[in-house]
This record gives sequence, C-alpha cells and structure tokens, in this order.
Amino acid sequence: MTTLEEFVPERGLRVDVMALGARGQLWVVECKSSRADFQSDGKWQGYLPFCDRYFWAVDQDFPTELLPEESGLIIADGYDAEIIRMAPEHKLASARRSKLTRKFAMDAARRLQGMRDPRLAGMLAD
Repeated sequence: MTTLEEFVPERGLRVDVMALGARGQLWVVECKSSRADFQSDGKWQGYLPFCDRYFWAVDQDFPTELLPEESGLIIADGYDAEIIRMAPEHKLASARRSKLTRKFAMDAARRLQGMRDPRLAGMLAD
C-alpha cells in the first residue's frame, strides 16, 4: 500500500489517510487522538462511499470500545502500526474506483513536483 495524507476524495471531504494497494484497493484511515476527537467527528460516515475498507487508527490508550465494530482498527504510535481488526470489504463501483485512483495519482504527482520545485506548488492545484 502507498498512502497520501489529507486526501480530498470530493469537494467538502478530507480524509486523514487514503491508501492505494497494488490491486487498486482503496482504504480510508481516520486518525483519532482522544475520546473528544472521536465524539466531535460526525462526518466519518460520509467517507464510506469512497473506499473499499474503512479503518480507525488510534494509540494503545484510546478507548476502542467507542469505535464501530463494522470498521477496521489500527493501533499505532510514532514508530509502528498494526491492524488489530480488518475492516469489512465494500467494493467500490469501477467508475468511482477509476476516478479516485486517477485523483490519487494526480495529487501524488503534484505534491512530488511541488517538493521538487516549490515555486510551482501554487500553479499545480486543480
């Protein structure tokens, strides 16, 4: 899997991490730092139509009983991460997968180009 942080699948939505697998699978990973952070996030279900699998990433002290059972669970720290519960698969329609994969590629290329030549960063946006 390769990832992009702060990925915008559609105007008005921004996921913490979008992962793209070798076979084209798309995963969303939402990172939560605390109970309050999770409880204040009412938009996460809006991300479900944009991924094959949906995960929460939290640290080992997070109260995981708050997280919906029908989603994946990743326990992470500053050095490593482990999938504790695999998210159920809900395959995307091929047209949406194609559109998101192209957007992922374009966003990644723009970010790379912006790093190589920061003067172009503003000109590379949509």
